[in-house]
Amino acid sequence: MTRGYDAGKKINGRKRHIAVDTLGLLLVIMVSPASIQDRRGGKALLWLLGQRFPSVKRVWADGGYTGRLVTWLQSRFDVVLDIVKRNDDVHGFEVLPHRWIVERTFGWFMCHRRLCRDYERLPKHAEAMAKWAMVAVMNKRLTRAPGHAVGYRKKVA
Repeated sequence: MTRGYDAGKKINGRKRHIAVDTLGLLLVIMVSPASIQDRRGGKALLWLLGQRFPSVKRVWADGGYTGRLVTWLQSRFDVVLDIVKRNDDVHGFEVLPHRWIVERTFGWFMCHRRLCRDYERLPKHAEAMAKWAMVAVMNKRLTRAPGHAVGYRKKVA
């Protein structure tokens, strides 16, 4: 089964679990059915992260990845998993430290037409399209003129 339904988030289809560096560049991606619990998908993602990037020593995650995952990661890969929690006193949207980096990466994905919807038949194809989108983002950064500020547009007279 490659698709599912997450009643908590009201998502039909698939979830993308990603690990990014501090710049928001993609390290590891795992696409799973939406019915897979975040902790279970996170465990598989963190396993891939530990295998491919053994130098990573600290990971920040949102509240959906709490529980035994914290101790499992510490014992298995000697990596500290910090959970970034929302403040219960704040109602509405709140920018969370370290979490916005991942959200920005998801936003970069939405600039690519194939990732706006779930067009792909297989999870591996969806992962490949996300990697391809990240290559385009990184290529755009590398080819930008020196001293060019992010978001700066030259005025045309």
